[in-house]
Amino acid sequence: MQKNSSVLLHHPLSHTRDTKIRPLMGCMEGEMADECRNFVKVLLSRRGGLFVCGTNAFNPLCANYTGDTLEMVGETISGMARCPYDPRHANVALFADGNLFTATVTDFLAIDAVIYRSLGDSPALRTVKHDSKWFREPYFVSAVEWGPHVYFFFREMAMEFNYLEKVVVSRVARVCKGDLGGSQRVLEKQWTSFLKARLNCSVPGDAHFYFNLLHSTSPVLRLQGRDIILGVFSTPANSIPGSAVCAFDMQQVARVFEGRFKEQKSPESIWTPVPDELIPKPRPGGCAVQGSRFNSSNAFPDEMLNFVKTHPLMDEAVPSLGHKPWIVRTMVRYQLNKIVVDTEAGPYRNRTVLFLGSSKGTILKFLIVPGRENSALTSNIFLEELEGYNPEKCGEGSSQARQLLSLELDRPSHSLLLAFPSCVVRVPVARCQLYSRCMKNCIASRDPYCGWTRGSTCSFLRPGTR
Repeated sequence: MQKNSSVLLHHPLSHTRDTKIRPLMGCMEGEMADECRNFVKVLLSRRGGLFVCGTNAFNPLCANYTGDTLEMVGETISGMARCPYDPRHANVALFADGNLFTATVTDFLAIDAVIYRSLGDSPALRTVKHDSKWFREPYFVSAVEWGPHVYFFFREMAMEFNYLEKVVVSRVARVCKGDLGGSQRVLEKQWTSFLKARLNCSVPGDAHFYFNLLHSTSPVLRLQGRDIILGVFSTPANSIPGSAVCAFDMQQVARVFEGRFKEQKSPESIWTPVPDELIPKPRPGGCAVQGSRFNSSNAFPDEMLNFVKTHPLMDEAVPSLGHKPWIVRTMVRYQLNKIVVDTEAGPYRNRTVLFLGSSKGTILKFLIVPGRENSALTSNIFLEELEGYNPEKCGEGSSQARQLLSLELDRPSHSLLLAFPSCVVRVPVARCQLYSRCMKNCIASRDPYCGWTRGSTCSFLRPGTR
């Protein structure tokens, strides 16, 4: 689990053996009290147990727990650079190759954003501190492990556009899992492989219509012979309201990082591609290769390290699969902001269904219809809109209370788990009973979870049902 939504729990970190956590540490009385509790921001499976980090009244702490009894194992460790101080700050975390990779902020004021590696056999590494070329007010969304890299998805203020107003764009950054940091002169204890590129989710035309704000991504999915990742994007608040789902081929993402770099020669200059002849060798941002001349990032020449330190941005944006969104919704009252994908829907586990959470607490459900073999083109069928927020369980809440914090697929129970600020709701993935009286309606619904059975009724088809 690597969500940006905060969960307030009364969990063992609140009463560990050696650490007394004061609920209102460093806080003012009154409305700040709720923010000064212990919000769990990292919850990961590790070695058969759980690794948990909480804000701990603006003094983040982490600890390991057994998976069955939830007893703490060992001592608590500092949550700095692993967990934000404020529950409202976004963060992501995952374990890869025995190391903890986190993206968060290291300070109370959220000025120092960082991608950090720790808690493994590899040396601790971080991104360059207070450098707007590396990060500029990022909002971290997710992280995935793919090949020799860990990829981070986020949005931030763009620095490459010469506009008067601030423009937020979506990014993907990557680091090598085997990075050992730079030399003692350049990028010591810092990433030598950090690169980032823009994600292009837009409707093509004479003037592209961009969905620049990334809200959520899927894990890496295997669809139509490709490793892809799906993202939910929206337009900014001062634009035409709209949301979109775009797919990105991980092979294409990797190719962009092998392309041209972008640079600004002076503060007044526009950003331009770096000529190929000016790129040092070995290629900046790559992983060290065992058995080669540079078998460790520590051995990279200073010229190459200085280049990657000042040129982390790629020139080309990552195009969406098919060069257009899979799903678009504009001029609606809600914003799509969560995604769950079932790639094994239906009795033969061969259908793909997307569930999209909205800002008003509803779930939109789509069937993805693949194109021809090896084609990047797909189509979708809107199946239904499910009401997620339950006033009986959650109360007659305001629009803020209906904000969907998390959306998860629970395969064993064939249901969705929805987390709201005041409650958790379980919703079935299908409502086949709505078509129970008519075979034509049941089949015409196109819902892969539903089918007309011998009992003359529209029923949920469990995997293996004939």
